[in-house]
Amino acid sequence: MTNHIHLIASAKSGTSLSDILRDLKKFTSKALVKAIQEEPESRRQWLLYRFEFAGKVRPRIKEYKFWQDGNEAKELFTDPFLVQKLTYLHDNPVRAGIVEYPEEYLYSSARNYAGKKGLLEVIVI
Repeated sequence: MTNHIHLIASAKSGTSLSDILRDLKKFTSKALVKAIQEEPESRRQWLLYRFEFAGKVRPRIKEYKFWQDGNEAKELFTDPFLVQKLTYLHDNPVRAGIVEYPEEYLYSSARNYAGKKGLLEVIVI
């Protein structure tokens, strides 16, 4: 999606999924801000201003705030619940009117499930 991300993830025993999400957000926010600063980007000043403004209300934030706080983690205990959430993820760009079919969305694992090549390596469940 253009303004948020959905994912299904697991952590090895003894590893906290919340720590993994924290580290993912930290790494990606730094990499994206750096790319905006260094690559040609027509909205560079506006984007950096918005990220800086968002960071000013949080004492922990040193400069830029890219991600919103928190997440809506759901534990997937049963296969039917897992399938429900996976279907929701895959149908999200269809509901948003971006594509007609889930596997058409370039950034979705629906491509992998449809036998197409996706951008990321996906473990089909």
